Amino acid sequence: MFRPLSLFVGLRYVRAKRRNRFISFISLVSMLGIAVGVTALITVISVMNGFDHELRDRILGMVPEATISGLQGSVRDWQHAVRVAEATPHVVAAAPYIEQEGYILGQRAQGAVVRGVIPSYDEKVTRIAERMVKGNLDSLTPGSWNIVLGQQLALDLGVTVGDHVVVLVPQISVTPIGGIPRLRRFTVSGIFSAGVQQYDAIAEINLRDAERLYQQSGPSSIGVKLDQPFLAYQVGQALSQKLGGFYAVSTWMDSQSNLFKAIAMEKKVMFIILSLIVAVAAFNLVSTLVMLVTDKQADIAILRTLGARPRMVMGVFMVQGMVSGIIGTALGALGGVLLAINLPGIVDWVQRLFHVQFLSPDVYYISNLPSRLEWRDVGWITALALVLSLLATIYPAWRASRTQPAEALRYE
Repeated sequence: MFRPLSLFVGLRYVRAKRRNRFISFISLVSMLGIAVGVTALITVISVMNGFDHELRDRILGMVPEATISGLQGSVRDWQHAVRVAEATPHVVAAAPYIEQEGYILGQRAQGAVVRGVIPSYDEKVTRIAERMVKGNLDSLTPGSWNIVLGQQLALDLGVTVGDHVVVLVPQISVTPIGGIPRLRRFTVSGIFSAGVQQYDAIAEINLRDAERLYQQSGPSSIGVKLDQPFLAYQVGQALSQKLGGFYAVSTWMDSQSNLFKAIAMEKKVMFIILSLIVAVAAFNLVSTLVMLVTDKQADIAILRTLGARPRMVMGVFMVQGMVSGIIGTALGALGGVLLAINLPGIVDWVQRLFHVQFLSPDVYYISNLPSRLEWRDVGWITALALVLSLLATIYPAWRASRTQPAEALRYE
């Protein structure tokens, strides 16, 4: 079968046993360096993707991607605003709610954010209903005076399902006997775990009960759930135009974007740092090929004498260098994919074996090591390693093409 001469000779050099074992050793080290660098890059980027996905899932699962608020307290005609929102492209659902501060008395006392919700609406926008560990969200019926607590808040109060708590509102009711604080006794009907301490310290009651407790007519805001969270800004603009001047629209990007921007920045920095490691390993091919060119001076001279052009000689050594780069990249990609997929299980096994906890739940949002492999990242990393390997072969191959037959064969 016909093959270009440079490809044929380059592959023969790869298969042939080298007389200089040191060159073979350096070539092996370069290949393994590329493999280790690619493996590390794929694994670290997968872990960063995992943290980004976990935080986005936990935080955006508890807060709406967009919020519609009334300019003068309560939202006017909230049913109309919900219909308009749900008719907007990329909006999955909308839910009215009241959000106020309160002081809750149980076995102990604790300040908290109290949200008044309609369960049938709220479960379409947030994931509290999915994250109930005791009881259920549907127990928040009008007039039941039931309350659902975050797990951290329940621990701080020292209560569980079936216990009673008192919610004290930071407002004074004026009566004939003077001002008295506004308070109400509730029954704990459920406990949820958001997985993020900030959102595990909130309480939810029925919207009608919240209106009576806070003496408010109608919800203070409407939460909007989107099918693509990063389109929140565009959807917010569309809602503002449709609803008019009596409503204000804000998005999660106004309050939570800094966290995700920081994660994205860390991912880019880690990519750059580990890419340099891959680059160093790839450019080890330079020393390998330079020594190989020196070792093959006689062969190069014979090829030139037989009529081989400099471009063909250059191609021979580029092929040989690229074979090492391709093998190292393939091994690294395979190792990186396998390690990224199995990393959570490996970390759990190490923690059980040595009785350690790498990410303490008392300190970190996420207590396990997540990993999310994205094939697009694998493709980019593989392409980067191959390009760096190709660049590393250019100079040694050019030096080989400049070999003069008479000079090389003078002492043969």
